Amino acid sequence: MNMLSPIRGEETAEAALVPNTDDNAKRGWRNRGLKYGLPVVLLFAAGWGITHREAPANAAPPVPVVTVAAPLVRDINEWDDYVGRFEAVNSVEVRPRVSGQLTGVHFTDGQIVRKGQLLFTIDQRPFAAALAEARAEAASARSDLALAQTNLARANRLVADDAVSQSDLDQLNARVRAASASLAAADARVRSRSLDMEFTQVRAPISGRISDRRVDAGNLVAAGEGSAGSLLTTINALDPIYFSFNGSEGLFLKAKRAQEEGAKGSEVQVKLQDEANYSRTGKLDFTDNGIDPRSGTIRGRAVIANPDLFLSPGMFGNMRLSSGAKERALLVPDAAIQTDQARKTLLVVGKDGQVAVREVQLGPVVDGLRVVRGGVTPTDRIVIVGTQLAQPGSKVQTRAGKIAPVAETAAPPSTALVGEATFAR
Repeated sequence: MNMLSPIRGEETAEAALVPNTDDNAKRGWRNRGLKYGLPVVLLFAAGWGITHREAPANAAPPVPVVTVAAPLVRDINEWDDYVGRFEAVNSVEVRPRVSGQLTGVHFTDGQIVRKGQLLFTIDQRPFAAALAEARAEAASARSDLALAQTNLARANRLVADDAVSQSDLDQLNARVRAASASLAAADARVRSRSLDMEFTQVRAPISGRISDRRVDAGNLVAAGEGSAGSLLTTINALDPIYFSFNGSEGLFLKAKRAQEEGAKGSEVQVKLQDEANYSRTGKLDFTDNGIDPRSGTIRGRAVIANPDLFLSPGMFGNMRLSSGAKERALLVPDAAIQTDQARKTLLVVGKDGQVAVREVQLGPVVDGLRVVRGGVTPTDRIVIVGTQLAQPGSKVQTRAGKIAPVAETAAPPSTALVGEATFAR
């Protein structure tokens, strides 16, 4: 017998009244997914679209424009720089040659005096008396000589009559010679006393500028050499005047090499501390015979004309010494040179417009232009304006410029000893 109930309608209706739990749960998650998930997906899709859409291409920056020019090629004369001091060609300490009382001073302190000009006078009276005494002694000696000669002549006449012995004749000859010697000594004393009289007038031994008087009139002065004599004043000769300096061994060797190659290297130009231009010229006339081992320098001297007597001993000055040889050089504006740590560089533009860096060796400045000893050629195009716009390896547009000297431009200070130069004439 079948135990199952055949009643189906009631069960179906009852099942319809009782909800299915699993199906309800699935439908709940589906509804919540559509409610909350769809906005999240849409938001994510919008963000992805924003972040991954193609950006418009940026506009390319304009190519910088710079001014370029080939190096200026000119002949120059190179100079080596020195610092030195002016010295007097002659310097004399004026001291009296006789002792006595100073009676007069005949110059103004610091004036220009000429050789032989009267400077001081010393009391002449003692020396005048000594001169008169010497002249009297000379007159007495002359009288004694005349008497001795007369006696000798008389004796010679008596020799034929055998009235004078040979011994007497010899004595008379001796008296004549003695009287002659006495007269010569007396004449020498006269000349000496005359010199003393002359020395009572102290005159300038050289021309030049005189210092101040060291002794006033009325004081006693003493004759003597060195510190034993009274110093009256000093005189320095000023035209011409010496310029003494010390040069390094390297510069000395450079000058020697130039001389071996035929360059004279003797012209010098000097300027004072407050002067911008080298307005005074001269000649190198002396170099010492050895280099000082303590300093590695050698002493040199130049002669400078000083017709206006403006230069005075002890003044400092700057001197440049010409090597004497002309040299073909490349010159560029000093402002175009850049510093890369310890290197000096120039920017060069190639035919394709690309900027390159060239390391260069520098020389002196000539009228605002720097001498370049190496690193570039006469055909290179140097960036002279717009160096801040030109980057190495980048492209630039160029416009033609011209390099020209700027007269009366002072050379900027340089840490390297490169000397100076001027355009060859």
